[in-house]
Amino acid sequence: MGSVPTMELSEAVRRRRMTRSFSEASLDGTVVDGLLAEALAAPSAGNTQGREFVVLDSPAQTGRYWLATTDADWRARSRRFQGLSRAPVVVLPFSDPDAYVRRYAEPDKARPDGDEVEWVVPYWHVDASFAVMSLLLGAVDRGVGAAFLGNFRGEGALKEALGVPARMRWLGAVLLGHPALPDPPSPSATRPRRTMDESVHRGGW
Repeated sequence: MGSVPTMELSEAVRRRRMTRSFSEASLDGTVVDGLLAEALAAPSAGNTQGREFVVLDSPAQTGRYWLATTDADWRARSRRFQGLSRAPVVVLPFSDPDAYVRRYAEPDKARPDGDEVEWVVPYWHVDASFAVMSLLLGAVDRGVGAAFLGNFRGEGALKEALGVPARMRWLGAVLLGHPALPDPPSPSATRPRRTMDESVHRGGW
């Protein structure tokens, strides 16, 4: 499904960046399907697989995403909106907390004392994040531009517009398409990258 990956993983990791300006050219559906298949092969706690995608791949469909998650004032003043909104495909990852509660009540995962698992870490979001990273790296491998946009507003409106069940939690959006110029880097890109010594603690903190 889709083109066969050819890039070394280390190269894909080094080359990965967020595309913030897309052309209006369509994206081959088989490429999108290949990316989604790889994303769904990402690790999943208890093999619960409680992450699902809504794929929007026409201007009418992607427009529903932008209308639900932005307002007219933001669209008018954002210097990146035009470039971002041209992305021909928007993939919306959702996680299903209830699926993990059910899975970890099954005999091979249930606690011996019968108590319900305390979800100190919400693994439904972790699994959805694993899938998103696989999607982003797969896009690099295929020469496809990609950007992840966080969920800051409009989750309820978006779910209502797309008919997403109330139990599902929205993680954000992955925009896919062909990069276009100009594509000015984010100001965040000027922040210095922390070194190995600053970030890695060997044998303890």
